Amino acid sequence: MTASVLSTLPLPLFIRGKVRDVYDLGDQLLMVASDRISAFDYVLPTPVPDKGKILTQISAWWFRQVEDIVPNHLISADVNEFPSSLRGYREQLEGRAMLVKKTNKIMIECVVRGYLAGSGWKEYKQDGSVCGIRLPEGLKESDRLPEPIFTPATKEERGKHDENIPFERMAEIIGKPLAETLRDRSLALYIKAARVAESKGLILCDTKFEFGQLNGQVTLIDEILTPDSSRFWDKTQYRAGQSQDSFDKQFVRDYLESIHWNKQPPVPELPADVVRKTREKYADAYQRLTGKAFR
Repeated sequence: MTASVLSTLPLPLFIRGKVRDVYDLGDQLLMVASDRISAFDYVLPTPVPDKGKILTQISAWWFRQVEDIVPNHLISADVNEFPSSLRGYREQLEGRAMLVKKTNKIMIECVVRGYLAGSGWKEYKQDGSVCGIRLPEGLKESDRLPEPIFTPATKEERGKHDENIPFERMAEIIGKPLAETLRDRSLALYIKAARVAESKGLILCDTKFEFGQLNGQVTLIDEILTPDSSRFWDKTQYRAGQSQDSFDKQFVRDYLESIHWNKQPPVPELPADVVRKTREKYADAYQRLTGKAFR
């Protein structure tokens, strides 16, 4: 495997996720985003070239945009600013690594929805609500909600599905004061990010945030507002009442559905045209957001 698929740094491994390798540097972590891509809880055998670099740079850009709302864990995404002991691994790290503060992770996924899509749309069709939040009658797929809603989920161990939970259950798990803080910060982040995205010709349908605590302070962690953690739509192509093309891996999911994969091993390879079009979507999202072509 190449470095873009599996990093091999001689450092203590903190965790190897589906798409990222995280190394333990004491009170800091080194997050290395690979070009692996997952779908339906499986890592696919075919990488998407430059995916890790694009997502890392989108996250770093967004951290700077929202740092006035909540502190975040980013120290630097520039290898030149990393400790000298890491610069010898520039080939594996350049563009795809973030040096971050280590926090005590809060095991709740903070999801904010501004539009009715995905699992939210499916739940609404069944009982008119999303995660226990009653919504107006007569909404259509992809409709903009009267106001953004906070719909948390449990952050499960690998191999288990995250579970949508009502806010009251979240408060039971982590305590009401902390739950209210995470809800309020998440909604504020979404509102600002949606405004920024709209100025770039994009609609932020929904997104998820993760938080930790550092010296008792709530801190935004992980990646944020990337096509892997968020659903972005082209504002000019948006039509309520139908599904929307999005700048994420939905293109990959649609391909896997089209070949009727049973979502069990063996995991199929992706054809070259699917890989190429997926990379184009990620790169397009980067360019629209940052105003710079990905290189």
